[in-house]
Amino acid sequence: MSAITPLMPRQKVPSLSFPLVGGGTWSLSDQKPENFTMIVFFRGMHCPMCAKQLQDLESKIDDFAKRGVNVVAVSSDTEERALESKETWKLPNLDLGYGLSLEKAREWGLYISTSKGKTSTGHEEPALFSEPGLFIVRADGTLYYASVQTMPFARPHFAELLGALDFVIAKDYPARGEVVDHTNP
Repeated sequence: MSAITPLMPRQKVPSLSFPLVGGGTWSLSDQKPENFTMIVFFRGMHCPMCAKQLQDLESKIDDFAKRGVNVVAVSSDTEERALESKETWKLPNLDLGYGLSLEKAREWGLYISTSKGKTSTGHEEPALFSEPGLFIVRADGTLYYASVQTMPFARPHFAELLGALDFVIAKDYPARGEVVDHTNP
């Protein structure tokens, strides 16, 4: 696999599409949010931290919608594992995708891990899977915010993101971290 190249704020993000639990296909190019699309990449059904994160997100979906933010979560899990996650974790309103290729995960700058066997939930980790990431993309397809992690711990808190979005939307705050060459901004 190739080295990770971070996505840059204010630049177009890579294409992204995947099947959804329950049918249909989610595609970033089809999104027409009032303000943003938020994509939550999660490790998969084996991850208890993912369950907590997505349950928290489920409880705040309406809050994101009120701010003009479309929300989706996706992993490289199979359809069967994704369906089990949606049902077991009680995520009736969250669009949950599956089948994310590791190549696409890398294109988005995600880290890839190898299996360490069964987790505390009793589920086997896949042989390879992506670590968490959260991206907020403007309606024009450019990156606004990114959080990419090497570990399942200490993820962004959705309550804090909602507060930040209130400020960002009210003040038309620009994406930050856009400078590629600090010697020639």
